[in-house]
Amino acid sequence: MKYRNLGNTEVKLSATGLGCMGMSHAYGEPDDAESIATLNLALDLDINFWDTADVYGNGQNEKLISQVLKPNRDKIFLATKFGFRATPDGKLSTFDGSPDYMKTAVEASLKRLQTDVIDLYYAHRIDPNVPVEEMVGAMAELVKEGKVKYIGLSEASANSIRRAHAVHPISALQSEYSLLTRDVEAEILPLCKELGISFVPFSPLARGLITNTLNVADLKEGDFRKSLPRYQESHAGNNQSLAQGFAGIAEGIGCSPAQLAIAWVLAQGDNIIPIPGTKKRKYLQENAGSVEVELSAQNLADIEDLLKKYPDTGARYNEGYFKFVDKN
Repeated sequence: MKYRNLGNTEVKLSATGLGCMGMSHAYGEPDDAESIATLNLALDLDINFWDTADVYGNGQNEKLISQVLKPNRDKIFLATKFGFRATPDGKLSTFDGSPDYMKTAVEASLKRLQTDVIDLYYAHRIDPNVPVEEMVGAMAELVKEGKVKYIGLSEASANSIRRAHAVHPISALQSEYSLLTRDVEAEILPLCKELGISFVPFSPLARGLITNTLNVADLKEGDFRKSLPRYQESHAGNNQSLAQGFAGIAEGIGCSPAQLAIAWVLAQGDNIIPIPGTKKRKYLQENAGSVEVELSAQNLADIEDLLKKYPDTGARYNEGYFKFVDKN
């Protein structure tokens, strides 16, 4: 495994982390035994950067991870998040970034994770009803109390990042970034580089779409991709052709499409640490191999040409999810 620094610190994080959401949330039925085996394999592969959130499975994901985290605490850099409130069936309802809610949320996460400190604590979104300075100020108090080591933001605008960073150093910003989702390239990536913030892309595989293994017609009930524009039949032809073309480029390089997609993200900056999510060992092993893929200028040009050929990929979120994305 190769490593990259967290922000301006000397903390070494595996160049590809592990997104744990799908083990308990959003992608069909959980398989706890396979998920535990996947977490243990992550240790064997020296993948030390694990990502969860209190809302994933309404706390169940944190409890699941704790089974491997507790006996291996010194080997894992654990990130979790707060802010989303969910209905009993797991659907996101509101976002609460208030200091009072945060204090309750962090104690609940610490208890579920069976640890006395969270390595990286993210605000899962920006609350339009709470000044970001107030929210980050409260998060900074958790650092002083020793309950949190570093703080981060997720899906925040450039303005919010600057305001937050002026209150307390932001070590990481997590947002969606992949070959098909590149909004962050205009302002966010340059700003993170300027301020010394690690950029942590989630869904670097476009939720499986770029791997050439996903048939949108086969998505099962309970898979939240069924509600997203990008995974509808209206975009299926474009995206299938794109995935097939991308697989051809990967074959020419000698890697899998998934490895190429992650390698492309890694190549966009040395402060970028993607967290591809999986709940299966075979995919974790494959994803870990992406750090060995070297891309030439011609490879990168070929990818850009392919993307221009199939532009009708569809939006990453529906209106309901977009309302939680900070635009201020």
